[in-house]
Amino acid sequence: MDNAGQTAQNVVAMSDHRMHVGYGPLAQVEAYWEALRGNRLMPRRSDIDPRGIESALEFTFILERVAVGVGRLRIAGGHLRDLMGMEVRGMPITAFFGTQSRPRVAAALEEVFQMPGQTTLHLSAPAAYGRPALTGQMLLLPLKSDLGDVSRVLGCLVVQGEIVNLPYLLKRFFLGSVVADKEVGAFPLFRERYLEALPPQ
Repeated sequence: MDNAGQTAQNVVAMSDHRMHVGYGPLAQVEAYWEALRGNRLMPRRSDIDPRGIESALEFTFILERVAVGVGRLRIAGGHLRDLMGMEVRGMPITAFFGTQSRPRVAAALEEVFQMPGQTTLHLSAPAAYGRPALTGQMLLLPLKSDLGDVSRVLGCLVVQGEIVNLPYLLKRFFLGSVVADKEVGAFPLFRERYLEALPPQ
């Protein structure tokens, strides 16, 4: 997405993959990631070519792990900017969530890096202050950096419902269920250790 000189071999047709009703971009991004990784645990960040997920780009983002449980947006599609009402590059992904949900989001994100594995977050925002109720899903897929460490995430966020022009709209987003869709590597029981280190809620 920010890499020039990509070759056509990284462009994978998505027409043969099943698209989930209402969440087609998530299915497209997941299928692209699976096709790129092949027999590897995961693709590299440099493998990503935006042409392979062209119709899902506005919902797609790339995170960089900058600390335990902290991932900052390096690239983000227009859907994410519309939700927040501002440019979101450089923000932590937890900025999209209410404070009570942020520790769980951080733990889920760190699990993606540490397992590594792919995870889907199920989100909701109740109607309030002139804003209609919203629901959404966020897909998190691990990537290796060019140095070989698992420190990037290819993500996709799709929100359903009327998006009104309110600043910081999704700061009121609540995290519902966290679904660990697939483990792609060894799991060192990091999540339990991380949760134990969190302050009481």
